[in-house]
Amino acid sequence: MGRHDLPSGFTDEHLRAFMKAILADVHALERMLAEERFETGVRRIGAEQEMFLVDKTGRAWCGADAMMRALAGNKQFTYELAQFNLECNMSPQLFGGDCLSVMEKELDGLVAQARATAEEMGHGVVLTGILPTLRRSDLSLDSMVQNPRFLALNRAITQLRGGEFQFRIKGVDEFEMTHDNVMLESCNTSFQVHFQVGPREFARLYNVAQAITAPVLSAATNSPILLGRRLWRETRVALFQQSVDARSAAHQLRGRRPRVNFGDGWVRESVLEIFREDIARFRVVLATDIDEDPEAVLDRGGVPALTALRLHNGTVYRWNRACYGISEGKPHLRIEARAFPAGPSLLDEMANAAFFFGLMAAISNEVPDVSKVMSFDDAKGNFVAAARLGLQANLTWFHGKEYAAPQLIQDVLLPQARAGLRSAKVDEADIDRYLGVLEERVKRGRTGARWALDSLAAMGDKGTKDQRMSALVRAAQARQRTGEPVHTWELADIGEFEGWRESYLQVGQFMTTDLFTVHPEDVVDLAASLMDWRHIRHVPVEDNEGKLIGLVSHRTLLRLVGQGMKGTERAPVAVKDIMKKDPVTVTPTTATLDAIETMRRHKVGSLPVVEEGNRLVGIITERDLIRVAAMLFEKHLRESQAE
Repeated sequence: MGRHDLPSGFTDEHLRAFMKAILADVHALERMLAEERFETGVRRIGAEQEMFLVDKTGRAWCGADAMMRALAGNKQFTYELAQFNLECNMSPQLFGGDCLSVMEKELDGLVAQARATAEEMGHGVVLTGILPTLRRSDLSLDSMVQNPRFLALNRAITQLRGGEFQFRIKGVDEFEMTHDNVMLESCNTSFQVHFQVGPREFARLYNVAQAITAPVLSAATNSPILLGRRLWRETRVALFQQSVDARSAAHQLRGRRPRVNFGDGWVRESVLEIFREDIARFRVVLATDIDEDPEAVLDRGGVPALTALRLHNGTVYRWNRACYGISEGKPHLRIEARAFPAGPSLLDEMANAAFFFGLMAAISNEVPDVSKVMSFDDAKGNFVAAARLGLQANLTWFHGKEYAAPQLIQDVLLPQARAGLRSAKVDEADIDRYLGVLEERVKRGRTGARWALDSLAAMGDKGTKDQRMSALVRAAQARQRTGEPVHTWELADIGEFEGWRESYLQVGQFMTTDLFTVHPEDVVDLAASLMDWRHIRHVPVEDNEGKLIGLVSHRTLLRLVGQGMKGTERAPVAVKDIMKKDPVTVTPTTATLDAIETMRRHKVGSLPVVEEGNRLVGIITERDLIRVAAMLFEKHLRESQAE
């Protein structure tokens, strides 16, 4: 769990003092390694479960404060960045015996407790890498958990960035936007697994984790949709890197590594390489008061908390993170695998974990040095390919041999993972259960990402995009309750969307976003042609930055025709000369009834929809409102007949 009890602001002197404390912690860590103070010969596993809080329509619900008050008796729950996120932490388990089924039972109990608590308030939880129903309006600072850690992190990274955050991700669709805070990080939820290792074996096992992350991720993808766009199979990987990218434009041009990264090379000797490199590369962004001298603690025979080092480590987001911890008074090292998404079911998550743990055990036993049989560039390239394409990726494995991801998993890695779990004396029934789930998922090619994309394809144009996304979330919630793995799930259907009335409460829920616009310097004939070709009656006018500056209506064009300014009889007229400047607008969160009243009061047939900075994001028209009314009437009629 990250610390939340931090000061709200830091002076330069405070940050310098904190850096001195970090360096003192590193020196203490060096001494602990040299004096062999760490726990060895013990292998433990653990996990962290992140989840989304949603309302009854499947949209983000900012209920973290209410949930944490209700769950106050269970210290395993904690905050995440957004009010619509929550996290729970598993108890560490000795790696062996029934550790996997014990972990699943605890995980099931914690998620069930969160689900029941949310439902008592009329809401729910869902496990997914990125919530399909998220909107840009959900990502303001108002939705951030208002604690000093998160506020300070946002302020520090924004200052280091020196400007707005730029997002560009290409998949089936393209996603481009700018944002003024780190809240896009909150779009991501994961199932992070931990693997305890000894100091002498750290480098070797960390390199194994780096090598196996890609094939495990290719079978685990569950984040294909972001703000309505179909992007990577595991869009979290691209989004997380960009959402906390503190590099200025100059640093990006210079090739400086982002805070979220896979690394640039194999670890050669010890965990110190990672900590030293991250301190050298990444500026301190959080600080706190330090109440111990780690050297003095060591002199007394105690175990230092290394608070400063751990806090800085928590602001550098390697996909496989080195962690220092203390368990029952003994210091230990562990590897935190952060790349795997939440969901689609608890059983799927445990199958991913078992696959990862089994490969960690097997490959570390079979391969003395991964760096001798695999180039780091291949490991890193595999990771990006797996995130982009999931099971459709081609991966380069040991000795440069290339495989399709399913072939590598089925022919090579699953037998190794099984052998690795057996070597750790994990119960045979658990091995069969979890690896059997993963094997079937790979055979059928049905990851969570594939299920979501296939569901959307099957729904086609039924309902609005918002309703299809909500149906996807509602279907995932229903199937997660059964406990069945994703490869057995039926596709989501628009009929699973129940919040028909709620889906039309705000303009953003049904506005048209596939816009045809013109530039103020365009010829009016283009606007007229767009109206004719696309059967529309209003064309927004936007500048080069996507800001709304006017509106051309069919009535305006009719007046031009009536004035004899048609065809070759007139000189070309620019859009700026005839457009309505400063048209009446609404925002995505404007209530539908308020929008109707605005149309009536201003006697207009359309309302451009804008966000902060007058950026055009959609339009609603009288035709849209008639369509909404017809759909609601039809739904009401069916419900009445059913009664």
